[in-house]
Amino acid sequence: MSKFLGPIAALVLASGPGVAVAQSQSLTAPAAVAPARSIHEEGFVRIGGIEQWITIHGDDRSKPVILMAHGGPGNPMTPYANPYFKAWEKDFVIAQWDQRAAGMTYGRNPPAEGERLTVQQLRDDGIEVATHLTRHLGKPRLILMGGSWSSILGTHMAKARPDLFYAYVGSSHLARSADNLTASYDRTLSLARAAADQDAIGKLESMGPPPWTNPRNFGISRRITRKYEAARTDPAPAEWIARAPAYATPKALADYEGGEDYSYIEFVGMQGEGMYSTTDLYALGPKFELPVYVILGEQDLVSTPEVARAWFDTLQAPDKAFVLLPRTGHDPNPAMAAAQLEILKTRVLPLIGKTD
Repeated sequence: MSKFLGPIAALVLASGPGVAVAQSQSLTAPAAVAPARSIHEEGFVRIGGIEQWITIHGDDRSKPVILMAHGGPGNPMTPYANPYFKAWEKDFVIAQWDQRAAGMTYGRNPPAEGERLTVQQLRDDGIEVATHLTRHLGKPRLILMGGSWSSILGTHMAKARPDLFYAYVGSSHLARSADNLTASYDRTLSLARAAADQDAIGKLESMGPPPWTNPRNFGISRRITRKYEAARTDPAPAEWIARAPAYATPKALADYEGGEDYSYIEFVGMQGEGMYSTTDLYALGPKFELPVYVILGEQDLVSTPEVARAWFDTLQAPDKAFVLLPRTGHDPNPAMAAAQLEILKTRVLPLIGKTD
């Protein structure tokens, strides 16, 4: 799934070889909100019974806070966030967390043998993170953003605790695994046949249409969808995938890879029974008590536009919008980032103040 830092707080400690982390106290002590005062904090906070990695960056701590949930589920954006979000930090405070079994959180708390990931546990973690941030930063609510895997997570969080969020902005949005997998397979196979791409045709026909019981099939399919998306989309800048130094140490790289591998299996399952197999956002009901905005690439071969749109059209919300972007696929690119920021400035910011 999609992969989605600036100066670190002055109080830092060494935690493992070459990894700099802010003291946990810097994220748990009461915050004094001061206009025009920047905030740059990184550290572990006890969430869901374990220490989880949270980062907070902004030029002005009085600005609205965005809680950005990462994709994967094992692909935190924290190593790459500075180039993507730096321009946003003038108008917003950007808060992220490495989810359970991902990134820095995985390194601090490797899952026990047989420990499972569930949407419900990750949803509850996310709600606890959001509650912590409102208290720590003195905010009545946050803006919630998610994409790809975290479009599932974000929708569950928004439905469970709409009182914590001004709005939910979801990108590369999934809806129901059976619909998403079937549409992705059919559309990708059609493109491969049109291109007489015998390698892709052979792989796709060999695995057959979903549902799949081989955990490798999802990864094989994703590599093929990325190839066809790349031919029809504008790429992300190279700087977007350059890791910040604290996330490029041998330990940090090993932790990221370990969390990615573990979370992938939990997502797809060893026999197709992972978290994704039970995804059905329709089952949560159509009524949302907060605005919902969905941004999708026309060339997305994972969360195809027709599947996302069919789900979106059922939603009842105080405000909603569906934005379809040309030359954009499942992974973020400049058009995606620009559309996200446009929605935040034109649709979400006007809500803040009116609803508090």
